[in-house]
Amino acid sequence: MSQNAGLLSYRSVFISDVHLGTKDARAEYLLDFLSHIRCEYLFLNGDIFDIWKMKTSRWHWPLLNTQLLQRVMELAAQGTQVVFVPGNHDEFFRDYLGSELGGVQIHREYRHTLADGRQALILHGDEFDGVVRHSRVLKWIGNAGYELLMGLNRISTRIRRLLGKGYWSLSLAIKNQVPNARTYIEKFETAAIRHAREQDVDVVVCGHIHHANLRQDGSILYANSGDWVEHCTAIIEQTNGALELVNWAKESADRLDVRTLIHSLPVTAAARMKPSQSAESTTVHS
Repeated sequence: MSQNAGLLSYRSVFISDVHLGTKDARAEYLLDFLSHIRCEYLFLNGDIFDIWKMKTSRWHWPLLNTQLLQRVMELAAQGTQVVFVPGNHDEFFRDYLGSELGGVQIHREYRHTLADGRQALILHGDEFDGVVRHSRVLKWIGNAGYELLMGLNRISTRIRRLLGKGYWSLSLAIKNQVPNARTYIEKFETAAIRHAREQDVDVVVCGHIHHANLRQDGSILYANSGDWVEHCTAIIEQTNGALELVNWAKESADRLDVRTLIHSLPVTAAARMKPSQSAESTTVHS
């Protein structure tokens, strides 16, 4: 990772599951992240928008969301190739496959050659829902239970901010205690890895299950970029092709003042703000 004009420079950045349109989207963290980086490729890997929620009267769209989209378009205007692979929550955009909107290309899936020559298949991951069988408990979490957990998470976040503490996901801590959750994740990862082998690629990058991970399985590297609802994570590609998992909530935990200011700053001003330290990350090499 190198820095140029105060920005962190990556070859590629992979982001998924922001769920803009809901109160749970941690847009301030994502805007903070995008305001600190420059990259050749930016992959928006599904569920960037939550069209399901936006079709109801309970959708939520603060100015911060608009600033976030402006930053994405700013990156595109500066030469970053931005690719959007719609997910199940923003499948509305699958009607526009092959199109380009505001400098953003829209694809159902995308093949990307890493700097070290490995072939990566980028897709959201809802394709595997028919393969992975949910337990009754996980189905409950995915519906009314998930709404309840996220409501508790919002309350926890407000309390921690009043106490001057950084972001911590209560909902994630609760879900980690749910029986069979690990089994579901492993089945999903296995399905993705199997698909990668069938497609004859070296790497599969997805999102969907809100569980960030890098996992090497034989010749296949499974990469899940996580989400910006509970984890605030991204996958990044370094200039040598190595992939890393970045936890931006931990990286930005000491910059509460910056996150507060972002609400009133124009994106161009936010982009000039320098990070206090390098991102916490985990690296997987070939």
